[in-house]
Amino acid sequence: MERVIIIGSGPAGLTAAVYAARANLNPLVLAGGLYGGQLMLTTEVENYPGFPEGIMGPDLMMRFREQAERFGARIENVDATSVDFSGTPLLVRTPDDEFSAKTVIVATGASARWLDVPGEERLRGRGVSTCATCDGAFFRDKHIVVVGGGDSAMEEALFLTRFGRRVTVIHRREGLRASKIMADRARSHEKIDFIWNTVVEEAIGDTHLHALRLHNLREETVYEYEADALFIAIGHTPNTGIFNGQLDLDPAGYIDSPDGVTTNVEGVFVAGDVNDIRYKQAITAAGTGCRAAMDAEKYLEALEFRVAMEQVP
Repeated sequence: MERVIIIGSGPAGLTAAVYAARANLNPLVLAGGLYGGQLMLTTEVENYPGFPEGIMGPDLMMRFREQAERFGARIENVDATSVDFSGTPLLVRTPDDEFSAKTVIVATGASARWLDVPGEERLRGRGVSTCATCDGAFFRDKHIVVVGGGDSAMEEALFLTRFGRRVTVIHRREGLRASKIMADRARSHEKIDFIWNTVVEEAIGDTHLHALRLHNLREETVYEYEADALFIAIGHTPNTGIFNGQLDLDPAGYIDSPDGVTTNVEGVFVAGDVNDIRYKQAITAAGTGCRAAMDAEKYLEALEFRVAMEQVP
């Protein structure tokens, strides 16, 4: 019987592991086969406190992991494949094992949606990104392209005007899906222009992005378009598949929580981007990991005290 199982190994999961381990809860972390979260897909991180010169995303996550292990967290690079939260103990299954626990912290994150076009994966962190807040400052006085037509895309485009000399929004339709106020802000900004009825078919570059292959859907023309950066803002997919029917999810599939920590199941807590539909930053995810671990500790204290009292003659 584990006291705490943490599912996920991004900033939220590993911060929860640090706090749970320091509280002598001996947490088991199911890190996944591809551990480390979204920061494993980034290059230099300049906005995480404590690293004034910046740090590579994978290096930052290795430091998180080493710190958690230093205090006694047990980390296994396996995926949780299913859970059963219908009773006690709570059950978490992997391809080869079944674990029971008094508490579970869900920190499985959300995955950015990509275009899945040639060159995109190879140039990630080299001009192709899904996070303007993370990477925008690398493209000062450059030509930046944003793909998307919703509020997120408009927010990214407006934010990127702080850095780029020009920001071009590419959208597959004639009009935007964004709210009127966000669309009006973007359309009225002197640095932002639009390319309509167009999709990106390829990211072009050897070591860094230098152009895009665009396809105009209305005119059925394909052409090369110079760009220094491509920011993809077509949404995120929360990693909540194994929690369907076990935890309350909102219409977008994120774990529903009244306070950003507790869930509808007693003893199950949530942390990070699997609940956060707004900020999606390493620092905010780490903060919720801290909160989830501290709340899990308090829950265990109350639970174990109650059990001890029930055993008193």
